[in-house]
Formats: sequence, C-alpha cells, structure tokens
Amino acid sequence: MRNYLIKTPVLLKAIYNRCIWHIKDNANSVYLTFDDGPHPTITPFVLDELKRFNAKATFFCIGKNVEQYPEIFQRILDEGHSVGNHTFNHVNGWKSNNFHYFKNIGKAGQLIKSNIFRPPYGRITYAQAIGIEKLFPKMKIIMWDVLSGDFDVNLSPQQCLNNVTQTTQPGSIVVFHDSDKAWQRLEYTLPHFLDFCKQQQWNFKKINL
Repeated sequence: MRNYLIKTPVLLKAIYNRCIWHIKDNANSVYLTFDDGPHPTITPFVLDELKRFNAKATFFCIGKNVEQYPEIFQRILDEGHSVGNHTFNHVNGWKSNNFHYFKNIGKAGQLIKSNIFRPPYGRITYAQAIGIEKLFPKMKIIMWDVLSGDFDVNLSPQQCLNNVTQTTQPGSIVVFHDSDKAWQRLEYTLPHFLDFCKQQQWNFKKINL
C-alpha cells in the first residue's frame, strides 16, 4: 500500500503554514522541481528535456553530490535554472537532532548559494522550521503541491505520469527526482508531462523567491 500522498491536503498546508506549498501569483505557470541531484547521467537528461521545451525548473541539490559533480551543478546554473539546499547528506529531520540538522544545512549552504530549502523526504519538525527562520533568516522552506511518486519502485511509469497529469494545476509545485531510484519512471514521465503541460498552454517557471 502506498504510504504517501500525491496531492498535498489543505490541512497539512495549514499546519505547516511556514512552508511554501504552491505559488499563487502566476495563474498560468507550473513549477517543476527535482530532488537529490546532481546525478552524472540523469541530471543531464533532465536538463536536455527541459531545454527541448524551453522550460525552467528548480533543482534541490544534496551538498555531497554537488561536491562530487560540480560541473553538472554549474550546468544547472548556466542554463538558467534555480537551485535549492537539500542538506549535505539527505538528512531526515524526524530522525535527526536539531543541532546536527542545522549544521548539515549550513554545510550544504557553503556549496549551494540559495535562499530556498527543501527538507529531504519532506520531513521536518515544527521546531526545525522555526529554527531555520532564526538561523537562516532569508531562507524559505519549499514543499510541494504534487508528488509524482517517481521514487516508488512499485509504481509503473504510466501510473507515475497519471499522478502528475491528473493533479497538477497552475501554481502547482511538482516533485520529481534526478536519482537512480526514480530513473525508470522519470525517463518515461518527464517528456510526456512536459508535453502535457505545453498542450495546456502552461508556462514552466523556476522558483525564485
């Protein structure tokens, strides 16, 4: 049984109202985001597909991956996309003490110059959200409106595509992953989803707060 929600419920958005779940002020735009890169082969695939559709997106990068693949990280920037902090080691906030969590965000921030942050797995405590506001006052926590499920190995590529085409609306922040685990579903879903959005006459914008 699936243990995650494709469409973020309104109640959860209200409880974690310090976080940004969707973008209100662009009625005809969607916001594609990619977590866990950069990856040596998958991120270039994503960038090539985005270029094909003249699309901009936001990449929430893991610090150690940026350290390992700096040239791919630079390509993301050179092609006009946004980047965000996703911790240095993909730290689960629910399983980490606050000192370690904030330190890991700061370490990633030495490589990823950005004022947006996404907690790995979307798992962050209320106290950690408040702590980020105090320690990193310019940083905004970006969550999502639509979760593709591309990380789910039990999901078919077509089911993954259905997840995003059936739930995305203008203003949605949509999550994909440029990672090995997601590859089988991402390779199929991303081109089809980009084409679907184009048919809806939606723009693809990066998160730029």
